[in-house]
Amino acid sequence: MNEQKKIRLDFKKYGMVIALVVITVLFQILTKGVLLAPMNISKLLMQNGYILILAIGMLPIILTGDIDLSVGSVVALVGAVTSTLLVGSGAKPVFVGILAGLLVGALIGVWHGFWVAYVRVPAFIATLAGMLLFRGLTLVITQGKTIGPYPDSYQYIAQAYVPDIGGMTDIHSTTILIGLLLMIAYIVSEITRRKREIKYGFQVSGTQVFAAKLVIMAGLIAVAAYWFTRFKGIPVILVILGILTFIYSFITQKTVLGRHIYALGGNERATELSGINTRRVKFLTFVNMGILAAFAGIVYSARINCANPTAGDGFELDAIAACYIGGASASGGVGKITGAIVGGLVMGVLNNGMSIIGVGTDWQKAIKGLVLLAAVVFDIMNQSKKK
Repeated sequence: MNEQKKIRLDFKKYGMVIALVVITVLFQILTKGVLLAPMNISKLLMQNGYILILAIGMLPIILTGDIDLSVGSVVALVGAVTSTLLVGSGAKPVFVGILAGLLVGALIGVWHGFWVAYVRVPAFIATLAGMLLFRGLTLVITQGKTIGPYPDSYQYIAQAYVPDIGGMTDIHSTTILIGLLLMIAYIVSEITRRKREIKYGFQVSGTQVFAAKLVIMAGLIAVAAYWFTRFKGIPVILVILGILTFIYSFITQKTVLGRHIYALGGNERATELSGINTRRVKFLTFVNMGILAAFAGIVYSARINCANPTAGDGFELDAIAACYIGGASASGGVGKITGAIVGGLVMGVLNNGMSIIGVGTDWQKAIKGLVLLAAVVFDIMNQSKKK
């Protein structure tokens, strides 16, 4: 019975990863092998990189029980600002445009954080107002026109691949090296974590299950590294996403601020009574969201090589959906960065797979809506069982 409980625990923990694998295999069959072609995988990551960045920023806000509806408009506004500075006869150095875009995002985060945290305006209303305000400002700056193209160095972040340090063989040496380092890092971190959990009496999976997980994950990393070598190597955006995922996973899971974020989402009143400055925590989550939304705007504009007044339309919904599908609770206090990434990949694979097999955008939206609803219902059922 104890082993059965451990298996159920593992299934709940990795259920969405299993779902991602099942969906990927299904579309690999339906697309006759096109989905997992090396070139298409790189394309999929580049097309969804900005959504995953938004999901990383959105999760802390959802953990506190709030939401940010303005991020799509922020993506468009940052594109408008960077294009104004970098395109045309009076173009500034690329780093100036990037810094200006990030500054705009930080100021927007401060704006939302002030109204939500200190004035107590509901986040839904404050960010809905922001969505309309920043979309309007984008139209004013661009005058309703598409502005581009950007300098080549600006496009690097969204379109380039990690250079090959070897360069003398057909095998992409850098990609192989990164794959080996990731395998070693993963195995060491998992073994260390397991020893720590056993030391403090936490419930862990069985030895056989743990060993199987290590072998499977190490094998997947090796296969992924080899697969990327077949088409130009690892995209730069994937390296950036890996770094962001590591940093924000550490912040949310290993720091005092992270514990405060989870506590705030679990019970705001109790958290406030325990002496935690809940207003400061909320304020910081919105500032962080503004900065990451600006970064996503830079990546998106670099990807499409222009600033478009309609850019970012619906991005906020994709980011929110990624968090909920990845296991975040609609009531706050539950969710992980890695879960948001997996949820975003589920959405990306669905979009890409359905596009390849010729499903129209109308049905794509309908199916994504059903997937989101199913994820929230699953969360509600889990909460009911706990009670």
